[in-house]
Amino acid sequence: MNTDKMTMSAWMTIGRGLGFTGAISASLLGGAFAFEYLGGLMPCTMCIWQRWPHAIIIVAALVGLRGITPVAMMGLIAIMAAISIGLGGFHAGVEWQLWQGPSGCSAALQSNMAVTDLVDQLLATPVIRCDEVAWSFLGISMAGWNAIFSLDMLLIALFAMLGRNNIKHQNSGIR
Repeated sequence: MNTDKMTMSAWMTIGRGLGFTGAISASLLGGAFAFEYLGGLMPCTMCIWQRWPHAIIIVAALVGLRGITPVAMMGLIAIMAAISIGLGGFHAGVEWQLWQGPSGCSAALQSNMAVTDLVDQLLATPVIRCDEVAWSFLGISMAGWNAIFSLDMLLIALFAMLGRNNIKHQNSGIR
């Protein structure tokens, strides 16, 4: 192996992975709060769901960076990033009308309902709907960007854990 050229998995240590994923999640969560509190863009139910994995990633990164089970924290981050990919991807699909979102989050009204049932369903539908894109950049909604950045975090976590294994094998003489 050429030691002059370091592979991504060897360069991406657990510590770097914890730092990068924690910073990305903090940026995404901070951005979501900025859109809400500074920009007045209220989140829908599914947007709130997408915040939880990032909060957990931030805590896991901080715990791991303190030296408390960093490898386990990196594993937890990988799991949370995968969950965030699923939530963001599902939400983006709801926004693009590829599938229906959870009941009470989307406004899929049935036309054959009695007037009282229709009124009840309208009153149960939140003002902030999950099936409408509130903001997008380059044609990708916030949910879509969340899924993309979460995929990046998952890859960072996997490279960090793979790099740890490569270093162990190199140090033990196993190639």
